[in-house]
Amino acid sequence: MTEFDSIRPYEKGEMHTALRQLLHDRHFNIMMRSLVPWLPRIVRNTIIRVAFIGVRTPQDFQIRFMKPIVRYILRKYADGATFDHATISNRGNYTFISNHRDIVLDSAILDLQLHLSHFPATCEIAIGDNLLIYPWIKTLVRMNKAFIVRRSLKAKEMHESSQLMSRYIHYAITTKKENLWIAQREGRAKDSSDNTQDSVLKMLAMGGTGTPVQSLRELNIVPLTISYQYDPCDYLKAQEYQQKRDNPAWKKSKQDDLDNMRTGIFGQKGHIHYHTGRPVNEWIDQLSHLPRTEIFKEIARRLDREIHAGYRLYPGNYVAYDELNGTHKYADRYTTMDKATFDAYVANQLSKVTLQHPDLPFLRQRILTMYANPVVNLYNVHPDDK
Repeated sequence: MTEFDSIRPYEKGEMHTALRQLLHDRHFNIMMRSLVPWLPRIVRNTIIRVAFIGVRTPQDFQIRFMKPIVRYILRKYADGATFDHATISNRGNYTFISNHRDIVLDSAILDLQLHLSHFPATCEIAIGDNLLIYPWIKTLVRMNKAFIVRRSLKAKEMHESSQLMSRYIHYAITTKKENLWIAQREGRAKDSSDNTQDSVLKMLAMGGTGTPVQSLRELNIVPLTISYQYDPCDYLKAQEYQQKRDNPAWKKSKQDDLDNMRTGIFGQKGHIHYHTGRPVNEWIDQLSHLPRTEIFKEIARRLDREIHAGYRLYPGNYVAYDELNGTHKYADRYTTMDKATFDAYVANQLSKVTLQHPDLPFLRQRILTMYANPVVNLYNVHPDDK
């Protein structure tokens, strides 16, 4: 395991040392004080230590600590979550490649659903080091089965880092028998038009043996679609579009990332649905005759089709499409009340924008586009259902 020490999750035997680091971290204690201000620090830490008894592995940590937290979030800030995994067995282990809606919750909700569906393992989670803003966050995510994706490296360092990560992913699947979750692209698709980056697949193929097809086969890849009825970060994404438009050199700050994480967790999400597509191993051997670069393009194309086909569409998606395009094409998919509810939601989200000079028509168009694109993508896969 020494080879992977810089990126891997904590292992059995390391969890209590990690807990001590957390409890002595100033920023972690500030965060905990904001959550339960009525409890003195010594009482908070004692409660955490007692609750930690019997926690030996990151999966223990997920079940003991993260499971009740995620369930609470789904009760308070969502209308529940469903998981359709009819295409796979709960006795296997998989590399889930999915679209990406929420920085924190996409993988956390998947972990809960895998546990409730009696899979033998939850997921190890790929997380970018740009989100590890404080040392306590890095400690906490490694306790929560996260492995680290290094960003913003020079070309040679990036290649070496990608090779290391790929070798670790193959090790986690084939030797540790874990499930893994990785987004189909770096970062979230701000317009909710989800497309797989070839570079993700090339990275995954680096660490295996044999041809690209043989290497990717080892990972037992399954496309996964995540559908949120409402994206609480939609106005933040729209705001970023205007900031980029008005200043092409603009870049997100660490505070922006924190705001997105906080808003994603504590914003209202409506219903959430997870849907597994057809496993890649059912068809990947058909691509063995293709040139190497074409293999990755074709896998990405097929993954996109599976992910788009798995969307759960809500009335607001259809309202957004019709309003964006000035049509009544999908008027039979929503009621007058559905339309009024969605319009009120968009107006409320726009009221949260903090730009000094908000371009409201532009911002509204960006939000409508986010909700309309899943309609476009789904019916490109199933044109007869339009």
